[in-house]
Amino acid sequence: MLISVYRRKNMYEIAKKMIILPLKIQRVLQVGNYWMKKYLKKAVVLATIMIASHSISAQTMEVGLFGGGSYYLGELNTAMHFSETQLAFGLLARFNLNARWAIKAGYNRGLIKSDDSRNAAIPDNGLNFQSNLNDITAVAEFNFLEYFTGSKKNYFTPYIFGGIGFFTFNPQSYDGIDLQPLGTEGQNVNFDGRQPYNKWGISIPFGFGFKYSLSDRFGLGVEWGMRKTFTDYLDDVSTSYYLSGSDIDPNNNLQVLSDPDRNHEPYMQRGDETKWDWFNFFGVSLTYKINLKSRLKCNLEGW
Repeated sequence: MLISVYRRKNMYEIAKKMIILPLKIQRVLQVGNYWMKKYLKKAVVLATIMIASHSISAQTMEVGLFGGGSYYLGELNTAMHFSETQLAFGLLARFNLNARWAIKAGYNRGLIKSDDSRNAAIPDNGLNFQSNLNDITAVAEFNFLEYFTGSKKNYFTPYIFGGIGFFTFNPQSYDGIDLQPLGTEGQNVNFDGRQPYNKWGISIPFGFGFKYSLSDRFGLGVEWGMRKTFTDYLDDVSTSYYLSGSDIDPNNNLQVLSDPDRNHEPYMQRGDETKWDWFNFFGVSLTYKINLKSRLKCNLEGW
């Protein structure tokens, strides 16, 4: 009798844990997501402070313009680099700490777009998007060769860079309709627990380039850089369909843009939520050098 009561009690405790455990896990994930966003924001502020502090000890500063292209990789373009490249431009400020190391802050603006009909590797479901990007980065650059703008000896070098960035985006249809407010994957009706996504994010910029000194003051740079993001919604495509295609009203923008072909059912695959989206910039920069320290202090140290 005592054994039977003990077993029933154990079964009750096990059932209770099976119910409570998923709730606890969900709570932990929600809290973790909150703190991740909070500390990522602080990381951007910290990077800005670091640039300001390092600029005090920098030998020279370069300010300049960037021009080139931008493109994206995600559900609607899985692997084709430079596909549907759009014009991009930007500003930059580089603080040269010595002949090998520099800290650079930059702002780029570009457009990304794609259409699944242009990618033979994925099904053509009539999905497309376009989005303006605002990209702010703080990166460290390492020159493989000693380099100084204006030097007769060390006037060129390949380099690599990496750091942290912040960006904003706003996916639209090719007709110019904002997609995020529509909740095309059921975010506005809490389908499968989905919530509206943010139109901003943190990125990890990295890449490589080449610097060349044109004169005592002007420098030329060629650069290609990727941005690893932590969102899967640059293209407004991430998870699954949430409407039945046969019930879609052709006059309803939300329903049509969710499933343009109107031949899918709820939970059928629309994207791949296990892979985050990327965006990329490449192009040419022209910079002007400013000496930050007095020549009387021999700050050039033989450059």
